[in-house]
Amino acid sequence: MPTDSERLALAVARLNRRLRQERQSDLTPTQLSILGALRALGPTTPSSLAAHERVRPPTITRTLNCLAEDGLVEREPHPQDGRQVVVSLSKLGEKVLGEERSRRDAWLQTRLKHLGPRERALLREAAAILTDLSDT
Repeated sequence: MPTDSERLALAVARLNRRLRQERQSDLTPTQLSILGALRALGPTTPSSLAAHERVRPPTITRTLNCLAEDGLVEREPHPQDGRQVVVSLSKLGEKVLGEERSRRDAWLQTRLKHLGPRERALLREAAAILTDLSDT
């Protein structure tokens, strides 16, 4: 018999996989996550972004290089520290991220319409709990 943690992990993984199937861009999940983080954080340094995403700086550097080549992020000199740069989401990056999220959200909204009010309320509560779990 699976444990609560095993059932939860399986459910989250399956939902995540299904949401990824709604993607239509060539961006990797990591690239989309970085774009989402930049939208949430606003302009920031690569090291701050790496800390936020819990990855090593070389990983962020490689990902940012790919995103910059595609015009999805912009780099500017850091205003106080000439050794650093500040990275932000470009207009194109905002557009691509918005389109991907709209597609994903539309699929999920369609599925949620099949649930009753009690189930939707439970999912709202669960979403808050899952967010807390992932942030710790």
